[in-house]
Amino acid sequence: MRRPAHRRRLLQALLATAGVALVRAGAAQGVSAEPRVIEMTAHRFAYEPNEIALKAGERVVVAIRSLDFVHGMNIPDLGMRLDLVPGRVTRLELQPKAAGVIDFVCDNFCGDGHEEMHGRFIVSA
Repeated sequence: MRRPAHRRRLLQALLATAGVALVRAGAAQGVSAEPRVIEMTAHRFAYEPNEIALKAGERVVVAIRSLDFVHGMNIPDLGMRLDLVPGRVTRLELQPKAAGVIDFVCDNFCGDGHEEMHGRFIVSA
């Protein structure tokens, strides 16, 4: 059964208005359809940046490039571990639930100075 053209236009207008209202409501509450992307590099013997500020509930993707070695990224508090292969971008998706500090370390021995290769996510409320 086909709807008359005026009913279709009315329905399209109502749906468009509702969609705009939902997008505005989400924007007003700081909700984004797309996660924030944070670029990071790993190299002997550092992550750059090694401290990243996040907000609780914020969706982020950390795009990590290794410049020189297969570094590891171990995030014990989240039970996560990644291999960071040179020439590839490794994506880490996060949405921290609560304020606090989440530490990460390189867990592939990369030479003298390896023990200094660490960082943290600082999550605010």
